[in-house]
Amino acid sequence: MSTLPQLTINTIRTLSMEGVERANSGHPGTAMALAPAMYAVWQHDLKYDPADPCWPARDRFVLSVGHASMLLYSTLFLTGVKDIQDGKVVDAPSLTVEDLSQFRQLNSKTPGHPEYRFTAGVETTTGPLGQGCGNSVGMAIAQKWMSARYDRPGFKLFDYHVTVFCGDGDMMEGVASEAASTAGHLALGNLTWIYDSNQISIEGSTDLAFTENVGKRFEAYGWHVQTLTDGNDVDAILAALKAARAVTDRPSMIVLKTVIGYGAPKKAGTASAHGEPLGAEEIKGAKKVYGWPEDAPDFYVPDGVKEHFAEGLGKRGAEANAEWRELFSAYREAHPELAAEIDCIIEHRLPEGWDKDIPTFDADAKGIASRASSGQVLNAVAKNLPWMIGGSADLTPSTKTDIKGGGSFQPEKWNGTYGGRNLHFGVREHAMGSICNGIALSGIRSYGSGFLIFSDYMKAPIRLSAIMELPVLYIFTHDSIGVGEDGPTHQPIEQLAQLRATPGIMTIRPSDANEVSEAWRTLIPMTHKPAVLALSRQNLPTIDRTKYASAAGLAQGGYVLASCDGKPDVILIASGSEVSLVVTAYEKLTEEGINARVVSMPSFDLFEEQSQEYRDSVLPPDVIGRVAVEQAAAFGWDRYVGIGGAIIAMNTFGASAPASALLTKFGFTPEAVLDAAKRQALRGK
Repeated sequence: MSTLPQLTINTIRTLSMEGVERANSGHPGTAMALAPAMYAVWQHDLKYDPADPCWPARDRFVLSVGHASMLLYSTLFLTGVKDIQDGKVVDAPSLTVEDLSQFRQLNSKTPGHPEYRFTAGVETTTGPLGQGCGNSVGMAIAQKWMSARYDRPGFKLFDYHVTVFCGDGDMMEGVASEAASTAGHLALGNLTWIYDSNQISIEGSTDLAFTENVGKRFEAYGWHVQTLTDGNDVDAILAALKAARAVTDRPSMIVLKTVIGYGAPKKAGTASAHGEPLGAEEIKGAKKVYGWPEDAPDFYVPDGVKEHFAEGLGKRGAEANAEWRELFSAYREAHPELAAEIDCIIEHRLPEGWDKDIPTFDADAKGIASRASSGQVLNAVAKNLPWMIGGSADLTPSTKTDIKGGGSFQPEKWNGTYGGRNLHFGVREHAMGSICNGIALSGIRSYGSGFLIFSDYMKAPIRLSAIMELPVLYIFTHDSIGVGEDGPTHQPIEQLAQLRATPGIMTIRPSDANEVSEAWRTLIPMTHKPAVLALSRQNLPTIDRTKYASAAGLAQGGYVLASCDGKPDVILIASGSEVSLVVTAYEKLTEEGINARVVSMPSFDLFEEQSQEYRDSVLPPDVIGRVAVEQAAAFGWDRYVGIGGAIIAMNTFGASAPASALLTKFGFTPEAVLDAAKRQALRGK
């Protein structure tokens, strides 16, 4: 290799080592090992314009081994990636030498793991191992879908590739396996994973726990697999990348054998190079191996390195971007309606009239399950929001989340098209969440669905949706012990509390079909926040809105559904299926001359966003008689009932029995609510 490429590789290594050393915290070894591959990908393979990191047709790079974040930060700095502020590219660098020196420090732009929205050039937040792998599959799905919907003869707008760096930890995590299986089935030939097989984890050699042949496993998934034995051989890496791009009918894996901490005289190839600073002597020894000037200061960038990247990646990316912009300008003339859709996707805008067909439901004592009414609303929205796609973890007939006439997202060999709007995730909840995040990162509105109990399998991707402020919609049905005979393993208890406790998630549990309509009307405009819909399996009476308050109150999270004249003696509060239960109790209280109020509380999150004045108008502080009713854990309801208030909730797991028997067993009856309400009413006297 000529001097300048090797110098550039070693600059990535030294900057990465020094950032970790300055912070006295981090993971230097993987960055040192993968610097040659990083150089090969960025300088010679990526279609990426550092001056425009928002370019829609750019290739995506995902560092799933997020602990090696200094590898990415060093590269973003050396390649001159521009900063993004308020969604716009500005004439300033994403990262400076000062930012590199502030690695892992408070308010720095170089946190311990890469964070989307925080550091320009970072395509996704990768902390928990395997999540980046799942995100990349979502990104690859998005590219295929965008191409199928928007590309036209003579206008190939969306042909980008997704490249991932992953490691032994990713390969051990189940989410990566689920995602890889999905990608193989979908024949995503626009996806390449480079597997850093250094065979070291925190505890030591991976021989302790991980001895499988990963390449053979991926071949079984239907991937194209290549193995390279020398992680420093840039020419071999480039040849493998070229071969991977040439295989368009399946995803590719490059198994890359590397030495963690390459160059460190004593720590190379050891666990101590993985998760701790090298120390001054090891860094000095490594620099000697690299031929680094002994008197060079920390964070030294030799002359010519940044210019080398500018002449390679920078020039190539700028030319490709300019060609694309010219092509898109002509496309706008030829296909104005489709171009307008693309503009909306890029700018995170909704089309006009997206909500015009959302239905209103007539009062009906028999009612309809909220999963079923949600299915109707989903289709009303999907008709006018064509870039909304999603599916379920093999539960679409139960979650009612199919887009009618939308087709299946499948390769032709599985009787679908890449323009299909219905995704079939299989029984892979964990991957479903991370894939939905990847789709959302591409600007497409994504949703995933399953039973509420299985949100447990999706905790990490749901949390990352919130951290990244992605408008992913999680549609969870079978939201209570009303599931019935399936028993305690399928009856959610603590899940609502967990979701409500997660910052940045909008959780809504509607009480009837009209609250479902209002939930969708409220959630879709949230372009920077994920949402959870908790929906029933069983029918819910459709409340007579000529007698009770409008379901539009859902937008405030909690609202007065019914109330006496004057000050109430007791307030009955509930969400979801329990609202009709407290309405029944309210009517009996009213017949008995007890002043009562019913508050529908579909969303703690929305309610807490309201002014104190509004919240006090719904729950007057001087009314201490309160009863909250929900078929879930009581945790969290104390904030609304106060000390001494009553909570009728689940304090154990459920049981296997018909739903009616369970409601009686666990106290969700009009009589139980009425008794609690009368006791509470006496407190207010």
